[in-house]
Amino acid sequence: MTKHDPELVRHAEAVATGIVASTTPPSHAQLSPEAEAVAHGLRSSPLSPVLVSGFARLIEFAIAAFSGFALYAFYVGRDPSLGAFYTIAVLGASLMSVVLVQLTGGYAIAALRGTGPQIGRVYGAWTLVFALLAVATFLAKMGDTFSRVWFAAWYVTGLVAFTGFRVGLSGMVRRWTREGLLERRAVIVGGGKPAEDLIAALTAQPDNDIRICGIFDDRKDERSPASVAGHRKLGSVADLVAFGRKARVDLLIVSLPLTAESRLLQLLKQLWVLPVDIRLSAHTNRLRFRPRTYSFVGKVPFLDVVDRPIADWDVVAKWLVDRLVGGLILLLALPVMALVALAVKLDSKGPVLFKQKRYGFNNELIEVYKFRSMYTDRADAGAAKLVTRGDPRVTRVGRIIRKTSLDELPQLFNVVFRGNLSLVGPRPHAVQAKAENRLYDEVVDGYFARHRVKPGITGWAQVNGWRGETDTREKIEHRVEHDLYYIENWSVLLDLYIIAVTPIRLLSTENAY
Repeated sequence: MTKHDPELVRHAEAVATGIVASTTPPSHAQLSPEAEAVAHGLRSSPLSPVLVSGFARLIEFAIAAFSGFALYAFYVGRDPSLGAFYTIAVLGASLMSVVLVQLTGGYAIAALRGTGPQIGRVYGAWTLVFALLAVATFLAKMGDTFSRVWFAAWYVTGLVAFTGFRVGLSGMVRRWTREGLLERRAVIVGGGKPAEDLIAALTAQPDNDIRICGIFDDRKDERSPASVAGHRKLGSVADLVAFGRKARVDLLIVSLPLTAESRLLQLLKQLWVLPVDIRLSAHTNRLRFRPRTYSFVGKVPFLDVVDRPIADWDVVAKWLVDRLVGGLILLLALPVMALVALAVKLDSKGPVLFKQKRYGFNNELIEVYKFRSMYTDRADAGAAKLVTRGDPRVTRVGRIIRKTSLDELPQLFNVVFRGNLSLVGPRPHAVQAKAENRLYDEVVDGYFARHRVKPGITGWAQVNGWRGETDTREKIEHRVEHDLYYIENWSVLLDLYIIAVTPIRLLSTENAY
């Protein structure tokens, strides 16, 4: 079996990237009352420890730099010829202090949670920076360039500001920890002895930040008891898909041996549609890969199978693109939107805007805005019947704005103000949308994997010619393929490229009715 294990990993990666499509439709299982209660307690989104630590670095850099520049402006600024020297000193010292604190582990969540000795790391780094700055000034014979009053005042001000920030942040981090917002929420797939050994290994790690929220296993015999190491079995793997739609979970740990190849593949085909990290427990396997193959919790190794797309700093980057670029596009589009609204109102009776339920991130139902393009008494909120060429339900103005996609402009409000849409992402489809008289998820295996990221107004499929009517299996399959490619290859540059070429692609109205 050992010789097949690398193939298993490659196959699992193929599942993660959509090369192997899921053969299991999304679960509509009814969760047990116990599982429902656990999911209800996990509705709030956890905070990313990476972002918390990152923002702590940025804020402490800003504290050091701002205090240095403020004191320079207040005390030394009368001589602007010295500005370049002070700028280099302030920015260099601020950056060096953050680097030194990082090297001492001062930005780990455990360090941010504490005060006393933890603040001592910041004091030590700040003091060392000033000692090095003093030595550098002496060796460069620039002692007369820098004000001693400014130097001493900056040192003291920095200590006071760092103390205040660290005390305030430690209180917030302790509160977030009590509320379970700084833990990686994990569920274990597979029960019995392997799960028990895994839980024991994780519990023994001093820096473990994983919280086991439950166990899911298809087996119902003595190999999978109702409780393992104090953690309850909440249901089957099919129940886990439904659980993952309701609970904010970060991590799925599959505690099965690599020798169970067929069962592992079956599980992965079911679970990869969820927007979570999926890891294979590897601490009891005799087979060992290269160290970079693994991720670790303490000394417990895991094989990385699926990574959650657009996580941590990528979330921040995409949020900035949506808000900044989306806000700019909205301002530019307001005159056009006003004209379209007037035309819709004059053309037929009814409201200007049309609200429709669609599937959003992680299959959550969201309400998106469009300009009304149908007669009010013939509107199809669930899109049970796709719009076709010459559809009598569409108004005269509706035909124009649908062909040009002007009816989609109000979705900029979803992007900028409601945040449930992105500028770029898989297009959200109406809940009853069908191809060949079947719901999309019944037509295309793995369809709901496209909901691992927030949907968008435009997307990779749209700029590659798959815009408009999706009445056949081939059309929806091509859309899903392009959507999965986008998810696995996302970058800010890709988003900006799609935004830039979308107006050009809209000139083609072949499939838009």
